[in-house]
Formats: sequence, structure tokens, C-alpha cells
Amino acid sequence: MRKVKFGNTDMEITPIGFGAWAIGGGGWAAAWGPQDDDEAVGAIRRAVELGVNWVDTAAVYGTGHSEELVAQALKNVPEADRPYVFTKCSLVWDEEREISNSLKADSIKRECEDSLWRLGTDVIDLYQIHWPRPDEDIEEGWQAMADLKQEGKVRHIGVSNFDVSQMERIKNIAPVETLQPPYNMLNRGVEEEILPYAGRGDIGVIVYSPMRSGLLTGKMTRERVENMPSDDWRRDTDDFNKPKLSKNLELVSVLEEIGNSHDASPGEVAIAWTLRRPDVTAAIVGGRRPDQVDGIIGAADLRLTDEEVEFIEAAIPQG
Repeated sequence: MRKVKFGNTDMEITPIGFGAWAIGGGGWAAAWGPQDDDEAVGAIRRAVELGVNWVDTAAVYGTGHSEELVAQALKNVPEADRPYVFTKCSLVWDEEREISNSLKADSIKRECEDSLWRLGTDVIDLYQIHWPRPDEDIEEGWQAMADLKQEGKVRHIGVSNFDVSQMERIKNIAPVETLQPPYNMLNRGVEEEILPYAGRGDIGVIVYSPMRSGLLTGKMTRERVENMPSDDWRRDTDDFNKPKLSKNLELVSVLEEIGNSHDASPGEVAIAWTLRRPDVTAAIVGGRRPDQVDGIIGAADLRLTDEEVEFIEAAIPQG
């Protein structure tokens, strides 16, 4: 699989990476329902086998469990084939798995040590602040991130879900190397300011939820939504419920039509749509089973024509 320069870091990454949010398992605030650990490990290994060279996780995914599964999946991968591992901090939890935000320096440094232990590594390739909350503490948090890089605990530092003003506030403490924003056909809020800012600053951008959390894969139906587990966070999301769901599924039909001409799935078309922008470096694509990885891998090399992009734009629900 081809690789692209990741902003101003020294890394070259594949256009899609494996997203490890959903494999964290059930029973926490942002769960996707129950998850089979063996299938999760198999999904990561399948992605690596097919050439994906980075995995994105976070400490909070499954309250530590996702990082443990990433370590398990990569344990016996030869060093030459080992993918980069990206993870995140700033969301912490208590004994009841109740989650809160912290950007205090001591918290971030403690979280880093915990992630290093769960991942079974001495250094994290990319460490990211997960959310800019509390806003008044982002400078303290970013200084802690810079300290971790200076200490050699992490190779690169980035942010997730930050806006332009927040990146401006911290850039003089240490350069913002990477940004992870949400971006898909149904969530385009970053197009006007955030992505152009990153492009001008040579900040590497890895977008998350390019298939709108599974909605644009072609596998989602009204019946599947109705039968989602009670702890699947998507059940309470507007895009997965009336009246938006019907329009969103109509959009999927358009993606399927375009995909047929490329021998591609609707999900691959949705991912390729995000990658069409020069200010997007790569997309984070989740998978819970090996066969799901097989269904999205083609997005890395899929090029949409201008006419196909226009066709999609006309089909995207407004508002």
C-alpha cells in the first residue's frame, strides 16, 4: 500500500489506518456494544497483513482494554512489519468507569505511563490530547505533552477535536504536529477553517469517523439500528434515528451506485471522499472483525472523479 508524508513529522503513513475505538468492548460510556476479543485481535492483524502501517487507539477506549488488545495483536509482529501506534490522553475514569476530563500535567504524565504499560512499549509513536477540556487547561496540558516528547516517552505530539483558536494558543509552547478531527459526508464542520489551517501549517491530519460510525458502510439498515445493543452509543444519535436516518440511507444508495463502477463498497467510497482533500493526510477506519477490514482496504487507492464527487455532493442531506 502506498504511503504519504504525515505533516511535519518524520513518519510516512498509509492513507488508511486501523481505528481501535469499537474494539474496546461494552459497559462504558462510548461503547459500541459487546465485542469478541479474538475477532478484534484478528482484525488488527488482518489490517497489518494487508499493509496498513498505523493503529489509532486511546486510553479511554474500553477504559484501557483497547490498548491491551492492540498490544496483544502486535506482540509477535516482526519489527520490520510493526505499525506505528498512536494513542490519546485527557479522558480519565474512576473505579465505576465514570469518565471525566483532565489536562493537568500530572494527570497526563500518569496517563502516558499507564498507556506505555498497557501497550507494552517504551515509546509511543504519536501521543494526542483527546479533547480540549477543560479549555482553560489546554496550555498546561500541551506543555506536559512537550515535556513527554523531550523525555523520549513519545516521538510526536498532536491534538484531537481542537479548533483553530485552541491550536493557535498552544503552538508557541510546541508545534502542533498532527490533528485528528471528525470528518465525513454528514459532518463537514471542519472544512471551512480547521482543515485549511492545518494545510497551511503542514499539520498532519488523520480524520476519524469517515464512514459516520458505520452508517455509510452499506451494511446499516433500519432493522440493524433498532436491534443495536443497549450500550451502543449510536442508538441515541440523530443520524441513526428518524427523520435523518431515511435520508442518510438514501445517500448510501448513491455511494453504492458509484462503488459498483469501481468494484468498491459504499464504505470505501465514503472514505475516498474524505481523502480527496489535499489537507487530509489519512483516515481512521474502524474494524471489529477481519472481514470488515477486507471490505474497506480498497479505499486507500480509490480515486473519485470530479463528476462522482459532484454526484455525491448533490445527494448529501442538507442541514
